[in-house]
Amino acid sequence: MGSIAMPEYNFKQTYDAKAEGVDHTMRAMRFHGQKDIRLDQIPIPNCGKGQVKVRPAFVGICGTDLHEYLGGASLIPSAHPHPITGEKVPLTLGHEFSGTVVEVGEGVTTHEVGDRVCVQPIIFDGTCGACVDGYINCCYSNGFIGLSGCGGGLSDFMVCPATSAIHLPSSIPMEIGALIEPLSVAWHAVKVSPFKPGDSVLVVGGGPIGLAVIQALRAKGAGKIIVSEVSPRRKQFSTEFGADHVLDPTKVDVVTEVRKLCDGQGVHVGFDAAGVQSGMTAAINALRAHGTLVNIAVWEKPVPIFPNDLVFKEKHYMGVATFVAGDFAEVLDAIVSGAIKPSKMITKKVKLEDTLTEGFQTLINDKDNHVKVLVE
Repeated sequence: MGSIAMPEYNFKQTYDAKAEGVDHTMRAMRFHGQKDIRLDQIPIPNCGKGQVKVRPAFVGICGTDLHEYLGGASLIPSAHPHPITGEKVPLTLGHEFSGTVVEVGEGVTTHEVGDRVCVQPIIFDGTCGACVDGYINCCYSNGFIGLSGCGGGLSDFMVCPATSAIHLPSSIPMEIGALIEPLSVAWHAVKVSPFKPGDSVLVVGGGPIGLAVIQALRAKGAGKIIVSEVSPRRKQFSTEFGADHVLDPTKVDVVTEVRKLCDGQGVHVGFDAAGVQSGMTAAINALRAHGTLVNIAVWEKPVPIFPNDLVFKEKHYMGVATFVAGDFAEVLDAIVSGAIKPSKMITKKVKLEDTLTEGFQTLINDKDNHVKVLVE
């Protein structure tokens, strides 16, 4: 990709001193440490130059949020402030969300009060080599709204660069707007992979991202979609969203079955949305010659990989990270056209004050029966 000019992006938050008799505070669900998130009362941020202030409507709880809660801080800056936002723990959570613009900052001409938006949460400096080349998702100082500062969706208000607030078409409900971020992760993974219409594909993991990958593949004309998943409910979800075959790796040999389904060769492309050693190994071996395994999963620890499994059939292993400019718009177009119908991904809605007890705990203790829990 050729170099492109990048404007400045304002991911800083500022606050006014509290005026006497005026309440300038709001609620925010903030991460304080491992297994410690709290509904705090904090100052309402100002809407600065180039920014919009958004009142969040619906916020998806992401697997990353759960990993941070159970084992963090990992991605959330704790010892040192984030290099772009200048913030560290405690930080407001929520990076999958929709909302309404309630204020526009100086210089903003693209948005008006009342606009319905979904927020593209990547934080990037716009000046490093990756950003200049157009790879904002690979910024050398990158972060995420809702994980690295600049507020988050789990609050009454938040501010972000106007360029991060993507307009929602009138036909898309706010609830669906909260699904655009995870759907864009899947869309980007399929788009940058060598997948072509008609290809056979293996998806490892039928969780939220795996199900989003199935929908993106179906929208892009996949020939045969095979899913490897253990959970009975997630196997059912996989079929509902378009999988042709669902294999339980505890009951069958995935590699053998995939080859049977694909003329004795294997799939053209695999997508790992699980991040489990056995699943990755099986997916590599289930590829045909010159096949590619695309890793979407974020791994908790290093795992071994045997290069010979790639070398002798000239297979490929590649990583993908979130999304780039334009992916949100393409997902929105796919939903408007009916190519993607994601509403069944929403399995529960909870109130902000119940985020921990009814949201996080539901996904920790009953994750197999849920895809996406939204905080309203």
